[in-house]
This record gives sequence, C-alpha cells and structure tokens, in this order.
Amino acid sequence: MVLGDLGAKLSATLARLQKVTVVDDEMLGSILSDISRALLESDVNIRLVGELRNNIKTRVNLEAESAGTNRQKLIRRAIIDELVRMVGAGRAPYKLKKGKPNVVMFVGLQGSGKTTTIAKYCNYYARKGWKTAMVCADTFRAGAFDQLKQNATKLRIPFYGSYTEPDPVAIAEDGVRQFTDENYELIVVDTSGRHKQESALFEEM
Repeated sequence: MVLGDLGAKLSATLARLQKVTVVDDEMLGSILSDISRALLESDVNIRLVGELRNNIKTRVNLEAESAGTNRQKLIRRAIIDELVRMVGAGRAPYKLKKGKPNVVMFVGLQGSGKTTTIAKYCNYYARKGWKTAMVCADTFRAGAFDQLKQNATKLRIPFYGSYTEPDPVAIAEDGVRQFTDENYELIVVDTSGRHKQESALFEEM
C-alpha cells in the first residue's frame, strides 16, 4: 500500500543515518534528498516537502552544534518532529460521539485498501458496542458494492448501496439519511479510488 511503502522508505533512510560515522552537511543533504524523494513519490505537495527540508536544516544547523552533540540523534529527532508536524498541523483529531450520528468518509488512492479497512474499522467499533453501518458510494469500481456487501454480511453490519444508481453523491446522501434516521452512531462511507489526474473524482468528493 502507499502508506506502507512510504513508511518503509522513511525507516530505511533513518536506519542508514544510524550507521554512518561522519555526519556533516553533505550527509544531511543526502538524507533530506532521500526523504524528499519518498514524500514526492507518495504525492505529498512539493511546497510542504520544501518546508520540511528547510525546517530540518534550520533546526539541525550542524555547524552551530557543539562537538559533543550526538548528531545522528539530533537529525533523527528533527526529521520525526517535522513529519509529525506535517500531518498533525496542531489540530486535535476528531472524536466520535457516542449516542449521536458520526459520519466518516474514507478516501484514498485506487487500490489502497479502503473497502477492506472499512470492514476492520466498523468491526472494531461494533465490538465496542457502537451501532455501526456501511454505505457504498463507490460506483466506479466493478464489484465494489459486492465486496462491501460481503464484508458487511460476514460481520453482521447493516449496509447501503445500489446496483443501478450511478450518482455516488446521491447514494451517500440517501445512505447517511437512512442510517441517521435509524439512530446509527457510526456511518462509514466508502468512495471510489482517486488519482491525482482524475479531477472529476476530486470534484465529486
């Protein structure tokens, strides 16, 4: 999967950092190039990647550090902190509210495992006593509704979808409305896989 590949590349770069004996500006530049390449290959915005590089360089500032500083540890901490800052942006994560309808929409690249992950996500909360339901708004991939239906049936979780309705927005709205009226607490919406060149799918989302 995309995130798995990115994680493996970042881990490999940090492992390489731990093995070097001389950590100078050239080595730092090489490490940052590897990290930047991994992020760009995972479709991270080039502006964000540039900010990350600059922030790490500024923070590390190898020449200004005292001779006794563990430079590997310093660089590693700066890289991890900047990656966390990039995805966190200082915002607290959304917290599901028990007893109220919570709508969660899964989006992602094609083939990234959204439908399978939805089944695991719903099963997790259903086991914790949440009234959970699934909505299939993926009208693009053949067999998407059947896959979600099969997973939902196996887990005994209600689902909504359509073989005939071509508009995913209509399906999502109808499914969410139905399960909200039936007092479901967690309503998870599956969507078509996106690709950066498919502007219509992003507009649809």
